[in-house]
Amino acid sequence: MQRMTNIFNQRKGFLWKSPFLLGIVWMTMLIIFWVQPLNAQRDDLERFLPPLHPHPLPLTLVEWRDSKDSGDYFDQISLSPAGYLIWSKFPIKFYLDRPTNLNDLAVASTRRFRQWVDAVMEAISEWQDFLPLLEVKDPQLADIVIERTEPPLDASFDSETRQLKIPRARSAQTSYNFYLTQDSPPILRHRMTIKISPSLSQSSILSASRHELGHGLGIWGHSDQKTDALYFSQVRSLSPISVRDVNTLKKIYQQPTRLGWKLP
Repeated sequence: MQRMTNIFNQRKGFLWKSPFLLGIVWMTMLIIFWVQPLNAQRDDLERFLPPLHPHPLPLTLVEWRDSKDSGDYFDQISLSPAGYLIWSKFPIKFYLDRPTNLNDLAVASTRRFRQWVDAVMEAISEWQDFLPLLEVKDPQLADIVIERTEPPLDASFDSETRQLKIPRARSAQTSYNFYLTQDSPPILRHRMTIKISPSLSQSSILSASRHELGHGLGIWGHSDQKTDALYFSQVRSLSPISVRDVNTLKKIYQQPTRLGWKLP
């Protein structure tokens, strides 16, 4: 049972949109989990996913050049169960929380909301130099959903001490899930959700947005250098998108992935 738990935890982000396919795959997975050891389970499960293939680079990354050979932090990037988190359909569609009462800008809460939107949009425009992005009004149509909300704490129970472990509050968080399209055969795709706290200062919102959008575009890892936007810790000075950030992004998009490909 522990082995089953490990497998499910590794795939807890999956979101299946086709109930019929979900039933078939789910039952097959259960059979595999009960009768085979862990390595065999993983191998057999991969038979139900698209094979690993690279996608063509978007033009913006094809044209990117680093004349100074500044390096990257590609070795810090984590793989998802579907491979690298690469977008292959452009422009990448994003939905952004916006205030509904635009006629009442004199209200302090509305002004703060607009300031939050302005900071997030500034970060989006910066990343747009490297990957095409398009805002949509319906979150159901978006590849990336950006929410003005406090990220969850993700408390956990320590079985040894029998105490609830509550981590420090986070100012921003990015998560992903997978789904199948209605095509025949279905295509495996993913969706990102970015939560950014409304209580941050204007500069911190910009910094957090820049960082989390890096994750949302596929940089699923952190840099160890403070001069990179994807540095693992918050710093006082605002780090713009660096050459190393873009070098890492380009290298990720040159890798094979299961995302964006049809199921076998």
